[in-house]
Amino acid sequence: MSGHSLRLRLMPESFAICRLEPQAPVPAWLPRKGFTAVIRTAAELSIYSAEEAVPSEVQAARGWRAFELAGPFAFTETGIIASVVAPLAEAGISVSVVATYDTDYVFVSQSALEGAVAVLTAAGHHILGRE
Repeated sequence: MSGHSLRLRLMPESFAICRLEPQAPVPAWLPRKGFTAVIRTAAELSIYSAEEAVPSEVQAARGWRAFELAGPFAFTETGIIASVVAPLAEAGISVSVVATYDTDYVFVSQSALEGAVAVLTAAGHHILGRE
């Protein structure tokens, strides 16, 4: 364990992680506010978006919840993501991670959320935004 004790904010919305063809334009249905991530590679256009905004015909893994790591974190800090994903991996909880300039977001499936909260709390992290 890296020794990091972080504040993680559980975001209230449910997310979809979408896959479009690599040459697809950024879709007009993307929300203009809130968390959205658009990542283009040579193989795909991936989009993280509020699930309610994603049309049913779009290829997507739906029902994901996100923990926002309370940042910002300097680019020189090490072990931040590892301190969150390592205990989840040890517990067999699958994750998807998105990093921004200031912070990181760790996504877990809705079905694994309660287990993830328990694992992260046991690892010394503080979960904010639990109803």
